[in-house]
Amino acid sequence: MAYQSSAFNAPVDPFLTPHSSVPGTPGGDPHRASLAARPDEQSIGGLRTEDDFSAGGSDGTREGGGVSGTRVGMLPLWDTSVPGTPDPSRPFLPTSDSNVPLEPPQKIEAAERDVQETSGYQLQRRRRLYWIVGGVFVAIVVIVLAIALPVVLVHKKKQAASGAAAVPTSNPHSPSGATTGGDGSLVITTDGTTFMYNNSFGGYWIDDPKDPFNNGARAQSFTPALNETWDYINDQIRGVNLGGWLVLEPFIVPALFEKYQNSTPSSALPGGIVADEWSLSVAMTNDTNPGGGLEQLEEHYKTFITEQDFAQIAGAGLNWVRLPVPYWAIDVWPGEPFLPKTAWKYALLAMQWARKYGLRMYLELHTAPGSQNGLNHSGRLGPINFLNGPMGIANADRTMGYIRVLAEFISQNEYQDVVQMFGVINEPLMGTIGRDPLDRFYLQAYDMLRDITGIGKGAYMVMHDGFLGLTPWKDFLPGADRLVLDTHPYVAFGGGLDQPLNHWPTAACQAFQVNQSLFDFGITITGEFSAAINDCGLWIKGVANQPSFPDCTQWDDWQNWTQDMKDGIKQFVMGEMDAMHFPGYFFWTWKIGASSVTGKVESPMWSYQLGLENGWMPDDPRDAVGFCDSIGVQFNTPFTTTYQPWQTGGSGAGTIAATAVASLSQYPPPAISNVNNANPLQLPMYTDISPAPTLPGPTFSGVTTASGWADPTDTASVAAPISGCIYPDAWNAPAESTSFLCGAAAATATTTPPSLRRA
Repeated sequence: MAYQSSAFNAPVDPFLTPHSSVPGTPGGDPHRASLAARPDEQSIGGLRTEDDFSAGGSDGTREGGGVSGTRVGMLPLWDTSVPGTPDPSRPFLPTSDSNVPLEPPQKIEAAERDVQETSGYQLQRRRRLYWIVGGVFVAIVVIVLAIALPVVLVHKKKQAASGAAAVPTSNPHSPSGATTGGDGSLVITTDGTTFMYNNSFGGYWIDDPKDPFNNGARAQSFTPALNETWDYINDQIRGVNLGGWLVLEPFIVPALFEKYQNSTPSSALPGGIVADEWSLSVAMTNDTNPGGGLEQLEEHYKTFITEQDFAQIAGAGLNWVRLPVPYWAIDVWPGEPFLPKTAWKYALLAMQWARKYGLRMYLELHTAPGSQNGLNHSGRLGPINFLNGPMGIANADRTMGYIRVLAEFISQNEYQDVVQMFGVINEPLMGTIGRDPLDRFYLQAYDMLRDITGIGKGAYMVMHDGFLGLTPWKDFLPGADRLVLDTHPYVAFGGGLDQPLNHWPTAACQAFQVNQSLFDFGITITGEFSAAINDCGLWIKGVANQPSFPDCTQWDDWQNWTQDMKDGIKQFVMGEMDAMHFPGYFFWTWKIGASSVTGKVESPMWSYQLGLENGWMPDDPRDAVGFCDSIGVQFNTPFTTTYQPWQTGGSGAGTIAATAVASLSQYPPPAISNVNNANPLQLPMYTDISPAPTLPGPTFSGVTTASGWADPTDTASVAAPISGCIYPDAWNAPAESTSFLCGAAAATATTTPPSLRRA
């Protein structure tokens, strides 16, 4: 999430002056899509960091590009001078998804045959009873068998809690005899921890030691199993982010940052301020006391998100997870303080746990060398040095190498059913970077990814809208194979927040939708949103920044929220979910850690888990479908068509319009911002001479795993500094640092910047 404000026009609150909707489509199906027209968005005015940084131009500014805030939410800015475009909604959904069987009838029959064949005595007894006592007793035996079966074969939406946990047994879906379980089954983790699996939606998990890449698990009865095809027209993404786990944010994991708020100032820690993962890593490294050191981060990885979280996510009726990963999960370069390569071990666990519980994954690279947006969740708060400034090309080249390494790993056959979306870079700030350089970078990333996967194969590629909103992306790269647009709308960082609770559900229904983009671009998802109706909470706007909301006292005291407050927030969330439910959404975020000072969660409206436990998140996210209709918000023409075949990997996929390719094929870009008009080809650059790192896979006893590299013909090297050259600071190069020293000139230099050579 990222905060934005307008530097071009006076602030506009779309929730106070929403665009008019038009009458809904006649129908009466309570589960039909309920999406309002998305107002035409205007370009972002940019952001300002806590350090009051602004980038661009010779004086460090870009026209109209000031910024304000740190990693906080993004609220689309809409130009109210342009009438809203009538925005089609999604097609009708079946009203009976809750009764969809766990498996097709033939699979259920096969499962029953397998159970019968492995239970000879029970089968013989069942036949005897059938012939002796007749149909009544047969019915009783069937009921007994149904109770004994480890897999719940029907969706039990409202089921009373059972007393003892069911013991997992052999899985009829796996010839290798994997263990599996449904609602009420006992899960035993690899470290011996046990917990009960609670899933009243008919989902089941699979743990298969002989085939650890078994993709037969199903999150819910109404969600396709991993080894079944996801249908972007008929299946809905109900997802949640795993924010703050592998990429730290102060408001999500405040305890880690609170420990170092009184750090001693130094050249590596100016002002003693610990406000992002860079400064936190420095402070931890400097901490030689017992319990100090950078190793604290791995303890966080181990404990913040565990296998039980994945089980709970499936049990909450959610079917996708979005996993932000940092580039330092792959490697770091000298001078960068991040914990190297360790986060990858936990990314692997995330993929395995997602597989076990039938959850699909949207994996995305959340950070870039030099920072792609200057916000704390990019790794370092401050200037933007990705495709911007003297080191912008070099940092982008290095980033492309990390995208390639991740793409090679997730494109292996063993991971394609799990990682079905891949985001190449999170929230690049186009207001500073500029549209043309980022468009060219996206095309380069797309070409590289499809060279690895082939057309129609591998993950869908996701690109963020760069805070431009959705309208400017109409007809971008027509013919591209399975390209997805991601947008991150938030209420909490706009104006006009001091509204009554009953204002927000209608506002969400009127403004939180993407359906016009389904026509204009293709598949468009909401990768982040939250339950926050204001900016209350600890460090929501960054360390030491205070909320703008006038009085947060009652909103911070979530333990004493009234039922009306909980219901109001829930209705707001239901409006958001309904407006965004086709093709789907990812809530930010699953979990917020407790403050070490107060001992409680200080940003409650951002935690799906906490809201579920305390009644301000829906028990069943499907209940949101039709909510907007129920409160009298009418909608536009539904999305009654389907996607173009190439948008889902069908006919024509990969044949991008020649005009689009011609206009964006030159790379490096012909111009970038904040380099004093220097030719990008003359800027400091790395050279592709370093062997590409290969990410390790998990190890399983007696099982051969994949190599970590999907395409054996992909043998190109990756970026590394040119030997004997001295580069400007990759994270904070002044606009005038447009050249770099090599050879004799470098030998006479008195200082060596930190990012000189690869580790």
